[in-house]
Amino acid sequence: MTLRELGELIGECHSTIGYWESTGKLPRSEVLVPLARALGVSVEDLLGENTQKRQTTLRGKAAQLFDAISKLPRRQQEKIFEILRPYVKEQIKGRIS
Repeated sequence: MTLRELGELIGECHSTIGYWESTGKLPRSEVLVPLARALGVSVEDLLGENTQKRQTTLRGKAAQLFDAISKLPRRQQEKIFEILRPYVKEQIKGRIS
């Protein structure tokens, strides 16, 4: 993502974002939440406050995997889903029965 694209997402000038990045200065408090959302992180992560290592949950691993799959070409995505669909249907059927 470019500084210009990020600026458009959060309503800030790209040069302001560049300033924060190059100087290490923190953005105004009202910008932190939109900035964190745009970057897909928590405000704590953005501020460097989250020093604990987080365990990746199974749900988080699945989300990461599907995010990676979503970036593949459509044909490759379809091949992966052809493999997964029967397995997922079988697992769901086992829970309902």
